[in-house]
Amino acid sequence: MQALQRSAHRLSRRGFLSASLAVGGGLLLDASFTLPADAQGGQVMPPLQVGAYVKIAPDGAVTITAKNTECGQGIKTMLPMLIAEELDVAWEDVRVVQADLNTDLYFAQRAGGSTATPMNWLPMRQVGAAGRAMLITAAAGTWLVPEAECTTAASQVRHMPTGRVLTYGQLAEKAATVAAPRPETMRLKDPSTFRIIGKPIRNVDSAAVVTGQPIFGIDVEVPGMKYAVFHKCPVFAGACKSANLDEIKRLPGVRDAFILEGGKDFGSLVSGVAIIGDSWWQANRARRFLKVEWDEGATGAMSSEGFARQTTALAAGAPQHSLRKDGDANAALAGAARLVEATYSYPFIAHAPLEPQNTTAAWKDGKVEIWAPTQNPEPGRQRVAQTLGVALGDITVHLMRCGGGFGRRLSNDYMVEAAAVARRAGMPVKLLWTREDDMQHDFYRPGGAHVLKAGLDTSGKLVAWKNHFISYGANGQFAAAADLGVNEFPARLISNFDVGYSLIPFGMPTGPLRAPRSNALAFAFQSFIDEVATTSRQDPLAFQLSILGDPKLYGEVGRGGFDTGRMRGVLTAVAQRAGWGQRRLPARTGMGIAQWFSHQGYFAAVVEVSVDDDGKVTPLKVWAVGDVGSQIINPSGAVHQVQGAVLDGLAQALGQAITFENGRTKQTNFGNFPLMRMADAPPVDVHFLITDNPPTGLGEPALPPIPPALCNAVFAATGKRIRSLPIDPAILKG
Repeated sequence: MQALQRSAHRLSRRGFLSASLAVGGGLLLDASFTLPADAQGGQVMPPLQVGAYVKIAPDGAVTITAKNTECGQGIKTMLPMLIAEELDVAWEDVRVVQADLNTDLYFAQRAGGSTATPMNWLPMRQVGAAGRAMLITAAAGTWLVPEAECTTAASQVRHMPTGRVLTYGQLAEKAATVAAPRPETMRLKDPSTFRIIGKPIRNVDSAAVVTGQPIFGIDVEVPGMKYAVFHKCPVFAGACKSANLDEIKRLPGVRDAFILEGGKDFGSLVSGVAIIGDSWWQANRARRFLKVEWDEGATGAMSSEGFARQTTALAAGAPQHSLRKDGDANAALAGAARLVEATYSYPFIAHAPLEPQNTTAAWKDGKVEIWAPTQNPEPGRQRVAQTLGVALGDITVHLMRCGGGFGRRLSNDYMVEAAAVARRAGMPVKLLWTREDDMQHDFYRPGGAHVLKAGLDTSGKLVAWKNHFISYGANGQFAAAADLGVNEFPARLISNFDVGYSLIPFGMPTGPLRAPRSNALAFAFQSFIDEVATTSRQDPLAFQLSILGDPKLYGEVGRGGFDTGRMRGVLTAVAQRAGWGQRRLPARTGMGIAQWFSHQGYFAAVVEVSVDDDGKVTPLKVWAVGDVGSQIINPSGAVHQVQGAVLDGLAQALGQAITFENGRTKQTNFGNFPLMRMADAPPVDVHFLITDNPPTGLGEPALPPIPPALCNAVFAATGKRIRSLPIDPAILKG
């Protein structure tokens, strides 16, 4: 579909809609609005164009452009559902196409942070409502009747008094001449009348996925394309000094081999050797014969063992920096009737998407064309522009479906590599990483440790909390995704609260992984709360509820605030669904409970496990209850998101860890970084509470309570605490 092209400019705060005749006839709808506050940071975003285009053809076919990148989270289906609902079109008439990167037409073309729902819930519906209003105006003008006498349903406008009907296809050209309404004048549907929103809709790409159609980045083929591998130093940010390039160039099928210079910035180009081949197999086979002299730099002296020693030393002392202090935690701990102390730790982990990183790039006449599976294409385009010294306008980025993202494809290093290789090679190239490349050159979820102390009064009430957080970074600044928010739960719920932190310098790249920060913090804090509850001889659910107290909003929504009423709601609901405390379980079988607030979503989980005499942990069933607001847009996609998050959380806790030796990642593939197999996946019962709150996203919030609920269940089954991930079966042997 040819979209209406316009130059970029600032918009009025009221926004506007415009329509035009589509090529070949019909209605082409363009919309622009002031965007709502950023769902994560609370920042009011500047007015930008909303690239939600609707094309209605004379034959009645409705083409809706999905602007955001699809990573399996269902956004390519969900956003068009919002438009189609308010447009009042029959879903079977809808065709969905994927937008390319276009910052003049679209806002926030990214997949990350569970922001798509809160950012698009209103604007996308307004686009559809505007189209519906214009079609009604066109029909009323055709019949010479008042618009109030016309209604819509299933891609038709009906004149109620006479029963006359016109299809959207019949009205499309006339509607294109109608002045578009202002967003604030449009009446959106009452949710009770929804015909598409709230109904389970199959993903629009499902048929293509299951039949192997070429929709993923790894599938791209362009004329004249060759294949490339890019061999980087096994030590992060190491530099290539020399390589046996002449020998490599003589190997069968090799077209070229060369060194690319790079810097120390992990998001941009790093130094390495590129090999271009007639086939990827030939290029990758030639790589085996590479002999490279590397300058490994300071990171070559770093290791997980060294980090562990530094953690132990730091834990014995006072924190280097203070993060938050409420009341007097030291005095409260000294006067507590009962003191609980424990250290919880978690490792670095990789994203491990099933599709390894890849990008196809072509360089011609100073311009770059890119086909990339990226979660965040605009920063990738900016990186390419900076690296190659070309203007942003000379870079075209086609958004390909991602074979999993989980935060890894927010970093566009592979896109920069492909563009740089294509320019040097002078031909289109498909750069494809191996699984080992993907595992050993990730932007890892950072590890960390929490030295925790809790004080209880004579009634068993939690009156003091102290945490020495040991993480990674330098000069008081956390590494990417390694931080702890000043308002992170249970801050503001305990009168004497003290959090400080110490940092370990390191040279490995880190970044967000599904539910960043929360995926690690929930394990430490919810496990420790369970431990404190056990020490005080209280039921873990009752103890959690006592900490939360009466329902109350702490802080500001979108700025780290959380609602204890919604936390209580998911906890009590999941306990009821799981039969918490109502069943007598067999020996070495237990249930654990946990909750967490993440990315504007509230989730609680109960996990039931069995532990055999060899210490093997087997999850038997998981119950998950979420509160993500007033509307589940696509129940089918929503349930899949939660089930996937649950299985991710279980896999992380049961066996995933990245370790370093001599600056290198030791893990190489799924053999030593295991994903959960289908045969090991337990049933997952998913339930949503519908509450009077704006709809929010689902990619992140279901994962964080899973590791602690699992580990709390292991304790219930064995009496042994899991304070370090992944779970070590040796400590659980009967």
